[in-house]
Amino acid sequence: MLDIAQEPVQQYGNRSHQAECIPLGRYPAYGSDMEQEDEDKGLGFCSASIRRGFIRKVYLILLAQLITSLVVIVSLTANKQVRLIVADSTWMFWVAILIVVFSLVALGCNEDLRRQTPANFIFLSAFTVAESFLLGVVACRYAPMEIFMSVLITASVCLGLTLFALQTRYDFTVMGGILVSCLIILLLFGIVTIFVGGHMVTTIYASLSALLFSVYLVYDTQLMMGGKHRYSISPEEYIFAALNIYMDVMNIFLDILQLIGGSD
Repeated sequence: MLDIAQEPVQQYGNRSHQAECIPLGRYPAYGSDMEQEDEDKGLGFCSASIRRGFIRKVYLILLAQLITSLVVIVSLTANKQVRLIVADSTWMFWVAILIVVFSLVALGCNEDLRRQTPANFIFLSAFTVAESFLLGVVACRYAPMEIFMSVLITASVCLGLTLFALQTRYDFTVMGGILVSCLIILLLFGIVTIFVGGHMVTTIYASLSALLFSVYLVYDTQLMMGGKHRYSISPEEYIFAALNIYMDVMNIFLDILQLIGGSD
């Protein structure tokens, strides 16, 4: 009989196969902005620099928007004669609404428009001026002291919420679906308040709205900051980020103004 030489069977984990094994690294969850442990440090520094430049650009645009709104509101409410003219100008009110809706839809639905300069700044400027005019029309119903107190309270609340968004360990970027659901419920409640009316119902609506948009402010701020949060907005979307935060601040201002004015 012929002796058949049997080759030794290679067992799993044999040293001869260790060179073929590729160790699996630690990968972040889908949609997260976490850096891998073996990521190039130069690339990480570049990403951090881009994010810081993006944040500066967003806050500069936001500052220009807030200053524009404040100047327009003061101009429309400081003089009694101007307040009467604005209150009687129905056509200006509807033109401003059309500009706001058209600009908002264009910027919100057209990604290419938001990234195309100077068209994005033109639409954003038109939206800001028209929105500021509408805010001035609403503010004409209130006393100058009430407007001043609302501005101070809004500035304090927004500053505190921004610092909270920067320091908290809780990730609010995963709450997008919950916030949208709450916003739909709030809109339905707002429609009900139109027909029901009443001081108590209006106060409850303004309080819930201020609370919701305060959470939205934290949510949008963390989307802009990126870092270790699960979701973040692209650095090319500085117009969209500034628009979101501006709308959050203005809604908080209107809700606080309604609460202060309705308490008299």
